Amino acid sequence: MKIAALVSGGVDSSVTVHLLKEMGYEPVIFYIKIGLEDEPGYVCPKEEDIEITTYIAKKYGCKMEIVDLQKEYYDTVIQYTLDTVKKGLTPNPDVMCNLLIKFGAFNDKYGHEFDRISTGHYAGIEVRNGQNYLHTAIDKHKDQTYFLGRITNEQLQKAMFPLQNIAKPEVRKIAHKIKLPSAGRPDSQGICFLGKINYNDFIRQYVGENKGDIVELETGKRLGEHRGLWFHTIGQRKGLGLSLGPWFVVKKDMEKNILYVSNGYDPITQYDDKIWLADFKFINDIADRDYSVFQDIKFKIRHTPEFIKGQLIQKENQYFIQSEESIAGIAAGQFGVIYDEQEKICLGAGVINNSLK
Repeated sequence: MKIAALVSGGVDSSVTVHLLKEMGYEPVIFYIKIGLEDEPGYVCPKEEDIEITTYIAKKYGCKMEIVDLQKEYYDTVIQYTLDTVKKGLTPNPDVMCNLLIKFGAFNDKYGHEFDRISTGHYAGIEVRNGQNYLHTAIDKHKDQTYFLGRITNEQLQKAMFPLQNIAKPEVRKIAHKIKLPSAGRPDSQGICFLGKINYNDFIRQYVGENKGDIVELETGKRLGEHRGLWFHTIGQRKGLGLSLGPWFVVKKDMEKNILYVSNGYDPITQYDDKIWLADFKFINDIADRDYSVFQDIKFKIRHTPEFIKGQLIQKENQYFIQSEESIAGIAAGQFGVIYDEQEKICLGAGVINNSLK
């Protein structure tokens, strides 16, 4: 079996090469360049990443290629990010990177010659009736199926996740035992393509500013001024510049350019128990149940270890989640990702859009 192993230089993807070799495979290692190298202030540890990846390739006798997908990344993931924030929504570039780049553009240009594309995601595969289903990882705190909930069935059939049954501490132990230079590297934080560029500075450069009022939702009182609704997300507390807090962002009115906030550590206006999903897609071609009636599920509206219990229902070609509990921070533009009741299989995802209700 021919395997393309995507390796970033981090500890997780580095250890997958060791695991693949132990399984008897001879993977070809690919390092993908996606950073904004031409952006002012862009600083990314790509030189160290490439050095580590090169070291791993030599250590295990693997062929290695450095592939440049910066243009594809800009035209798809970054453009999606900018288009989303212009609408006042909250984007998730990591979800789209898996769909459009790692299992998308990479496969189209390089991976089509391989039987499998291996990554360092904490996720797994379960085979049912000859078809792959996206399975959660054994390490629930590191499980990354939320970021994979948008990949297609075709992409999933080709995916390979060697870390499925290994917890993060064990991955670190393996890395130290085999003396990988990435063993002690911290996990990457933030949005991958930005490097050390500040997110708000990046948005300001491409989208600009659009000043408007900050208003208390309950009273209609004007409290201050924002510089653009795209700099704020539902549930945000910090960065509002308001006194007598805490204040939380609870609503954005794009038409009137108003940012609504509520006061207190746990305002009731943060909560809702119904989440509408635009463009919902099941990963596997055939849904496991009839979703025109309520069906018990688990779900996530952000990347967290915890699953929330609810029901998924289809109504007039739209899907919504009826949560068993009211939840805070339902941000339009983010993804609602659906799982089975056992929290084992990721069924699919849709874009949160409560304006559909």
